[in-house]
Amino acid sequence: MSQWLEVALSVDGEAAEAVAEVLSRYGVQGVAVEHEGIPPDKLDEDEIPPARRFTVRAYLPFDGRLDETKAQIERALGYLNMMLPMPQPVYRPVDEADWAEAWKVHYHPVRIGTRLIIRPLWVDRPLEAGEVEIALDPGMAFGTGTHPTTQLCLEALEATMPDGARVLDLGCGSGILAIGAAKLGAASVLALDIDPLAVTVSLENSAQNSVADTITVREGSLASALQTVDADPAARFDFVVCNILARIIIQMCGERLGDLVRPGGIAVFSGIIVDQADDVEAALRATGLTPTGRRIMGDWVAIETVKS
Repeated sequence: MSQWLEVALSVDGEAAEAVAEVLSRYGVQGVAVEHEGIPPDKLDEDEIPPARRFTVRAYLPFDGRLDETKAQIERALGYLNMMLPMPQPVYRPVDEADWAEAWKVHYHPVRIGTRLIIRPLWVDRPLEAGEVEIALDPGMAFGTGTHPTTQLCLEALEATMPDGARVLDLGCGSGILAIGAAKLGAASVLALDIDPLAVTVSLENSAQNSVADTITVREGSLASALQTVDADPAARFDFVVCNILARIIIQMCGERLGDLVRPGGIAVFSGIIVDQADDVEAALRATGLTPTGRRIMGDWVAIETVKS
C-alpha cells in the first residue's frame, strides 16, 4: 500500500497562517489547519470560543525527493523562527486510504459575509441565488474553516470595495482575495507575491474560477508596485488588500505603502492581532492612510483605511 509522510506543527494563531503558507509549497493537495479543541461540526456555533492554537498539517509523497523536501521545509521554518517561535515539525507515515479520508474530514464549504461561499473543489454543492462562489484546491485558505485574517479581508472586500475598482492584492498567497475581488465586481486585479510558487498557485486558482481575464498575477513586491505608480500616478489603485504579518505592514508603511492608493481610495490590512492594532494604525496614518474602522474575529483584526 502506498504511503505518505504527514508533517504537522501545533502553533498559536499568529503563526498558523504563516506556517500553512510554507507547508502549502510542498504538500500534495495543500494543507489542513485544524482548530485545536473544536470539532469541525461545531465551528459555526456562536457559543464556541475562538481557537487559540491550531494544528497545521501537510502530506508529502514518499519519493526520491522526500529528504530534500523535508530539509527545505525545515529551512523555511527556520526563517520563520526568526520572527515567531516555531516548534519542531512532527512526522509520521500515513497509508494512502487514511490520507484520502484525512482530507475529507477537514474541508467543508465556508460562508463568509452575506454572499461569499468558499468551496473545496471535490465538494458538490448547488449555488443558491445571490451567492458568489470561490472554488479552490485546499491550501492555506482552508482547514476546518478559512483563517480569520482571510475571512476578515473577504468581508471587507464585500462590504467596502466599489464596483469596477482597480484592485491590488499585495502578498496574494493562494490568490483567494484576488479571486474574491474579481468575483465581487472589480474591473481589474493585480496580484503580487514574492514567492514564485504562490504565483503559480494563484494563476491556477484564477483559471479554476474563470477570472483569469480579470486578474494579473506576477512575482513582485511593494517596491515593484511602487515603480508602476511612480511611472504613472493614474495607475494608483482604488482598493488595496494586504493580508500579511503586522510587523511587515509597519515596515512597509516606512517604505511608502500609502502611495499605492489613489486619493479617496480604500486599503484593508489584516494579519494583525488585537494587541498590535494601535501600532499598525499609527504606522498607517504616517503613510497617508486614515483608519476608518476595524473588523474583529477572536484575537484578529482587519483595519480599513482611506487615502487622504
